[in-house]
Amino acid sequence: MRIADCHITPVAVPDPPLLNAAGLHAPYALRLIIELVSDDGISGWGEIPGSKSTRAALAQAAERIIGIDPWQLNAIFARIDQLAQPDDRGATPWDNRAWVHVRSAVEVACYDLLGKATGRPVVDLLGGAVRDRVPFAAYLFYKQAGAGGEHGFEREPTATGWMAARAEAALDHAGIVAQAQAMCSHYGFRSIKLKGGVFPPDAEVASILALREAFGADVPLRLDPNAIWRVDTAISAGNKLSGVLEYYEDPVRGQANMAAVARALDIPLATNMCTTSFADLPGSIQQGSEAIILSDHHFWGGFRASLDLASICRVFGRGLSMHSNSHLGISLAAMVQLAAATPNDLYDCDTHYPWQDGHDLLVKPLQFENGSVALLHEPGLGIEVDRARLAQLHQHYLTCGLTERNDEIEMQKVEPGWSFQATRW
Repeated sequence: MRIADCHITPVAVPDPPLLNAAGLHAPYALRLIIELVSDDGISGWGEIPGSKSTRAALAQAAERIIGIDPWQLNAIFARIDQLAQPDDRGATPWDNRAWVHVRSAVEVACYDLLGKATGRPVVDLLGGAVRDRVPFAAYLFYKQAGAGGEHGFEREPTATGWMAARAEAALDHAGIVAQAQAMCSHYGFRSIKLKGGVFPPDAEVASILALREAFGADVPLRLDPNAIWRVDTAISAGNKLSGVLEYYEDPVRGQANMAAVARALDIPLATNMCTTSFADLPGSIQQGSEAIILSDHHFWGGFRASLDLASICRVFGRGLSMHSNSHLGISLAAMVQLAAATPNDLYDCDTHYPWQDGHDLLVKPLQFENGSVALLHEPGLGIEVDRARLAQLHQHYLTCGLTERNDEIEMQKVEPGWSFQATRW
């Protein structure tokens, strides 16, 4: 079997106006869909965050892997890595993150292809399942009113429950509680994460305390200020949330600052910002900057790299979960296969999928039951892509006018003059 062709399709998915430390989500989230086709007609699928630069890097890599046996992943990665080497001037054509995304997209598509060729699910190719269901957490956002894009749910006046809540504003802790109640009722989530870094810390602490009052002590809560607070601010807020948070995600920027906060509080710290690569791990271990790492196969380089990270976490006593960004069902299926094969005890994983639900490109979208997704045992990722729907989402990309994510520019449309600050409070 050989890789005979590669199709790269940029898509745009309606995304609500979600607030974060970097600004505001645009009406559409961008993703890249890769399809590797073998010489015997089997297709393998992958999905990564979409941008013009990543698309160009992926297209360049695709030219290098045509004709290779998809089982030869080391050879495939060697060819991709050659493209990331500095030229005579010491410059690389794309930044490191683009190449990590490329590796992830190609590897996931290869595993999907290989699973289909052998009649085995990806989880078996990764060593076998250690769990049959993967639990996820409700992912809450402060947001402006609206459901995102001209195809969003704000155009459905009869929408109720979560679909109605998704289109409403949530700019205070009462709105956050209502959002959480609608999301948890619809999907059955049993833990809750709030994306902070938007309002002054006391307001976000109030939202967490309101969630505790509404949901009780049995529902784990997490707060993620996106590294925008000072060390003293993070410690002060953390003291108010002692005994309330399951973990405290990236309250400050950098490993040294995270370590200082960790020493001052009795709340476990988690990260997907200060420890984001294997090169960061020695500093993390030496300084004790976090207790939990939020892995992400899109950002760590694929399935095998994520399992390597899991092994390191077991050796050094680090907890493990999964980070998420706006994604569709291909990524969700890949997350489930990987989590099912990861032998660590996992915290409930992050997922943005409820914000994109109803706009997926799968023939049979994955379903949440009691906050978890069942492992699919069909070959490969266990999914089938709806090609007509893929074409529709590609048309959204062509007409929406976006080629890169830039939350700062989008925020300036709501608040002229607004600018990102690495440390705001």
